[in-house]
Order: sequence, then C-alpha cells, then structure tokens
Amino acid sequence: MITRLLYVAAFLGAAAIGVTLWAWGQPLVSASGQIRLWVNSIWSGENSQQIADWYTLSHVIHGMLVALAGCALGARTGFPLALGLAVATGVGWEIGEHTTWVLDRFRGETIYQGYRGDTVLNAVCDYLFMLGGFALGASARVRTSLLLILGLEVASALVARDSLTLTTIRVVHPVPAITAWQDAANPRTAPGP
Repeated sequence: MITRLLYVAAFLGAAAIGVTLWAWGQPLVSASGQIRLWVNSIWSGENSQQIADWYTLSHVIHGMLVALAGCALGARTGFPLALGLAVATGVGWEIGEHTTWVLDRFRGETIYQGYRGDTVLNAVCDYLFMLGGFALGASARVRTSLLLILGLEVASALVARDSLTLTTIRVVHPVPAITAWQDAANPRTAPGP
C-alpha cells in the first residue's frame, strides 16, 4: 500500500515541478519553439531547454545513488524509503534549482554563466530521468550500479567537460585547475587560434 502511494506521489511530483516552474515564469519549452530529444553541447543555448542533454546523466546518477542508499538500508524497508527519498529529492532539486539563491550560485561558481534555469519540459524530463535512474539502480546489482555511475561521470566529464562531481566541486569549493580546464572548451571564453 505504501509503495503504491509512493508511485502516485512520483507521478504527482512531475506535475508539481511543472506547475511550480510555470507559475514562477519558466518557459514551457525553448524560445526556439523546437522540441529536441538531445542537445549535445553544454555551450548551446538549447542546453537545459530540451528533453535531454549532458546534465541529464547527473539526474540518472542521482536516482541510482538514492537506490543504492535504499539497498544499504535493506530490502524490507529500503525500497519504500528510498523511493520516497528519490521523489522528495527529485522534486526538491528541480524546484530548489530555480530559486534565486541557487541560480546565482550556479552563475557565480560554475560554467553556467548565463544560466536562466530550465524550461518546464527539461525540468520535468530531468525528474523522470532521475526516477529512471532510481529504477535502474533498484533493479541492478550494486557493482553494476557503481560501474554505471562511474562510467556516466567519466563520459560526461571527458566529452562535455562537466559532470555531477565537477559541478559539485565548483559549487562547494572551486578548484582553479578545473575551472581553467572547463573554460578552455567554452567557445565564448576559449582563446582563439
């Protein structure tokens, strides 16, 4: 019964994110009016505006990490508690990410210098990808989950030059070497040929 209620809460979480962000003035879709499945460049104006981008991987990882926490708590109480935690942190993040304090922190300390926030489409999809990561983490073996998390982080860091780990480091305690490495790939700040 509790698990069934949590599934309902997970569905309602997507609606809560969408309604809240829309009420706060976030656009439903990109200013281009296009809806795209994937945006390959973190420097694109369509980043965080479409269904998925490199930051989607961090949401999948978030879900997998919550599932691993549930696994550590034990099968009997772990799954419902972990699912509730996934819903609460997923909704909380997508709404909290759009507060002035978080937006200003991202603009000041990370590579998101011109970040205006996500579209409603992107935020709801990020939440759904987080739930997908949770489902994957809950059904996979611990070792498999850990390898997938590591692989997603490394791929994102190497290809997009950003990841959940790198963003967290820059927000908590910026490291000049990481900042310089990321900025070297930014077409707006990278030195010319």
